[in-house]
Amino acid sequence: MLHQLTLAEVARGLADKQFSAQELATALLARIQQLDPQLNSFITVTEENALAQAKAADERRAKGETGALLGAPIAHKDLFCTQGVRTSCGSKILDAFVSPYDATVVERLADAGTVSLGKLNMDEFAMGSANESSHYGPVKNPWDTSRVPGGSSGGSAAAVAARLIPAATGTDTGGSIRQPAALTNLTGIKPTYGRVSRWGMIAYASSLDQGGPLARTAEDCALMLGAMAGFDPKDSTCVDQPVDDYLAALAKPLTGLRIGLPKEYFGAGLDSRIADAVMKVVEQLKQLGAVVKEISLPNMQHAIPAYYVIAPAEASSNLSRFDGVRYGYRCEDPKDLQDLYKRSRAEGFGAEVKNRIMVGTYALSAGYYDAYYLKAQKIRRLIKNDFTSAFAEVDVILGPTTPNPAWKLGEKNNDPVAQYLEDIYTITANLAGIPGLSMPAGFVDGLPVGVQLLAPYFQEGRLLNVAHQYQLATDWHKQAPAGF
Repeated sequence: MLHQLTLAEVARGLADKQFSAQELATALLARIQQLDPQLNSFITVTEENALAQAKAADERRAKGETGALLGAPIAHKDLFCTQGVRTSCGSKILDAFVSPYDATVVERLADAGTVSLGKLNMDEFAMGSANESSHYGPVKNPWDTSRVPGGSSGGSAAAVAARLIPAATGTDTGGSIRQPAALTNLTGIKPTYGRVSRWGMIAYASSLDQGGPLARTAEDCALMLGAMAGFDPKDSTCVDQPVDDYLAALAKPLTGLRIGLPKEYFGAGLDSRIADAVMKVVEQLKQLGAVVKEISLPNMQHAIPAYYVIAPAEASSNLSRFDGVRYGYRCEDPKDLQDLYKRSRAEGFGAEVKNRIMVGTYALSAGYYDAYYLKAQKIRRLIKNDFTSAFAEVDVILGPTTPNPAWKLGEKNNDPVAQYLEDIYTITANLAGIPGLSMPAGFVDGLPVGVQLLAPYFQEGRLLNVAHQYQLATDWHKQAPAGF
């Protein structure tokens, strides 16, 4: 059953000539056609391109090339520009936009020989925690199709969890890789800000956005991240620092690893059953040689309000380019330029995007800049300082990824604050710019829950190492949703 293989198993199977890239791509494309109507995880399936890429990968192997990802099937979140393919960002305003170039992440993975099967559904402009704000309709969680998969990378998470593809790209602005990974029983990593190029990645909030992989195991994420990461002169925020050998880092024993448990993570709002799952992970890591101590992140309580000032402020600036003039949706028969701007944006953007643009514009306006945006940036600095202090005492920080398991579709649509609070544990990593990983940690009422690991800047290898050693000792990550 080719669809059951992890990315690492795919790499080994291709290397051993157990199957070809074309056979694998054909099998998964058939599976997408059969099963994705239940999930709505793909916006665009690129069958013709995929089969051509698979054929090229087989030819490269026949000539002696041996790259681990050569011929491996993946798919991209639909905010990574892909040359000649629609790049919609989950929005009506970009429904007809076909990118003239590849994002750096897309280019690097293509150079590594991956076969892209298509573009994945997402919250519109990556704004959401449930993948319900997409112009193309909500994505459904394969563990229970009446529930959300998390957002904004919900299409990526659902497709990997349902074994439609072994791995996918995602982006994380406030938890949009880690939160859906937790809700669908996957491993997902948000790298350090600047570790992965943002060039060709359609921006939501430029100082927070970061691309990363979603897959079933830490080993798979290490394979993907190794190809995605690295300096890019086209992105002024990309850091010129060598990329670690993430695969080599996996094997290190955890003896003496210092794990911090922030007391703020275990207060009101956390489902007690998720707290129990976290403590079981802690016990397992202790058995593997880790040492655990309680720490404090005192400014975590301010993270949600700070984030929901900074991110919308940056979004209101970034999304001003979608005006009906240069590209994207344009309204019918505008009577003048102002009417063109107003109606193109009003008709092209969905409700959640409009809400955030309005909030961001308000926060940046002359009378309120100091009261809101400047104050939020000061809180951001305090949160960063909390992590600096914590990492002086511990090597990694551990806690729940989400306060609750996946909720019902539509359940929180009339209560945006309740939905925003689902990101309470993930947002701080984006505000501080540090790397974070979510890994499977058990089930609550048949629904997956995740545990989050955080580390100092550029210590992605440490996160992948801890997750891999945990996954060698447990089998949560091997569980598959019924029917998929």
